Amino acid sequence: MKKLFLRLNDPFVTHKVFNIGMLFFRIAVCLEMILVHGLKKLGISATEAEKIPNPLHLPEFFNDGFAMSANILFPFLVLIGLYTRLATIPTLAVTLTGYFVLHWNDAALVRDTPFMYSAAFLLILLLGPGKYSVDNYISKND
Repeated sequence: MKKLFLRLNDPFVTHKVFNIGMLFFRIAVCLEMILVHGLKKLGISATEAEKIPNPLHLPEFFNDGFAMSANILFPFLVLIGLYTRLATIPTLAVTLTGYFVLHWNDAALVRDTPFMYSAAFLLILLLGPGKYSVDNYISKND
């Protein structure tokens, strides 16, 4: 047991587990965002396109375009690890707006979804994409 514990705390193993973990985490969170929230806004996987809320009263074309991009385009960039930290910011803007503006006074079961997405994308913003990303590939070739 002691050998296993020491092996799990080995910096090489810890680094490898972190990178594999970040790859899995990015893929899982972003696929869920795209499939459950993004495609629904386009009317794919739903009988009709979801009405996009506009709690900040922005121009409709800007609000709808930003929300769709934050639910489809930017999560795809995070998924592949391209401009990862920058790509998390629009999605964080939408999920944090959903949490603090749209669902703040709702029951915990309603506001937990934007909270969990905000926490997940904030973690990706802070920790970065890990080794298995396009960002890492590009930085090696500079």
